[in-house]
Amino acid sequence: MAGRHFWKGYLKLSLVTCRVAMVPVLSQAAKVRFHLLNRTTGNRVESRYVDSVTGKRVPEKDQVKAYEKGEDDHVLLEDKELDAVALESTRTIDIDLFAPRDSIDWVWYDTPYFLIPDDKVGEEAFAVIREAMRAADMAGIARLVLNRRERAVMLVPRDRAIMLWTLRYGDEVRDPDDYVQDMDGGKPDAKQQRLIRSIIDDAKRGWDKELAADPVQKKLLSMIAQRRRALKRQKQPSAKSRGDNVIDITDALKRSLKLG
Repeated sequence: MAGRHFWKGYLKLSLVTCRVAMVPVLSQAAKVRFHLLNRTTGNRVESRYVDSVTGKRVPEKDQVKAYEKGEDDHVLLEDKELDAVALESTRTIDIDLFAPRDSIDWVWYDTPYFLIPDDKVGEEAFAVIREAMRAADMAGIARLVLNRRERAVMLVPRDRAIMLWTLRYGDEVRDPDDYVQDMDGGKPDAKQQRLIRSIIDDAKRGWDKELAADPVQKKLLSMIAQRRRALKRQKQPSAKSRGDNVIDITDALKRSLKLG
């Protein structure tokens, strides 16, 4: 089933523009989720915000965002104030530069989306942009406002769609040299390298999505299925009587044979 549209707007490259929609690549639909119930009543348990000191419930109108300056020292910010400083989205992904795909390290990749045409009219323009990037083996770089923050995004062709990755902010990615600068920089032993390479070759195989399967999820589903079957058996009528006035036919036949 197609995913819901996360964002709608325009894709632009120079004078070529088309309407597009973003669809999340990742899905949580198959993930096992639990509800929290009251064991005694079987009713759902709700979570509510309470005052950390008084313990009293805080109505939504009294809940406000705050920035902590120090212990017990906060700056309160109203939603209207936050909206006022938010960057205004032009609803346009304007590709203004390109970079070789292998020049962007995977560590910068954040969240993937499929970018697809949003109407029949724009399909041709979309295909022109997509195939031009594919032929050049280049990634398009643009900026996009999501959740009040402007993000750098990378666009690369993916089959008939375009894969859009939001990129991490520059201050989010740490430099590995901060952690390995004290390591010995000498070259590893050649014999040891050959042995490790042999182990790698023996363990080599093609990628399969089952390699990323969740074993805990499978066990949970199996346990839930067993529990449902057990509950179903408990609810079935007994073999001797299937109703107040219904006699089990097999039991009646056996007793008839004994009487004969």
